Amino acid sequence: MSTFMLVHGSWHGGWCWKRVRHRLRELGHHVYTPTLTGLADRSHLLTRSVNLSTHIDDVANLIRWEELSDVVLCGHSYSGMVITGVADRMPDRIRALVYLDAAVPENGESALDLLPEALHPSMIEPTMGLGEGWKTPPMAAAVFRVNAKDEDWVDRQCTWQPFACFKERLQLSEGIRSVTNVTFILCAGWDGALHWAHERARAKGWRTITLSCGHEAMLDCPEDLTRELVVAGAARFT
Repeated sequence: MSTFMLVHGSWHGGWCWKRVRHRLRELGHHVYTPTLTGLADRSHLLTRSVNLSTHIDDVANLIRWEELSDVVLCGHSYSGMVITGVADRMPDRIRALVYLDAAVPENGESALDLLPEALHPSMIEPTMGLGEGWKTPPMAAAVFRVNAKDEDWVDRQCTWQPFACFKERLQLSEGIRSVTNVTFILCAGWDGALHWAHERARAKGWRTITLSCGHEAMLDCPEDLTRELVVAGAARFT
């Protein structure tokens, strides 16, 4: 059996993985779904100082203190930044990386650098206004084509995120290069689909998968996503 660590994207929390978490555990796998500092059940820790490095520490420290190894580490959306930083820091603990419709950063890039230009105004303008220049309100679930049944629930669950998370540039060493079992899953059923990241993943020689759903695959098609996670964890790429 495998050990999965599933890391949510912007404005979300560990709650968004509950359907996939349940299915993986039914199959006998160990599953961790941490909530990043300042969000959801940890929203009481929201401050200006929380940034990308904080979130990398969140995940890396959980791996360290739970004494985990051979981890299948999956990041959704923004957390492509997070899992890249974690894998670069502790590649010996990682069995596989899975980028779920996620940012695929290079050294020195920020999440804001990689955000499609069409989404810039919907993030920056509310941050500068309602967010007092340092915190970003959640985008509506409808933007990400969340299925109609879950839209209102997702909008209620999502919380503010420090803008510093999006601005900080990721600093990488050579550690990430030793992780060779990598999968990119494209969620093609929404207007902002991360085709650029999919192409970057293909250029790197990663295994690539396409799902016909909105950005929130863990909610829209948990069975399909569970299957792909298990396959990614079982594969050994070189």
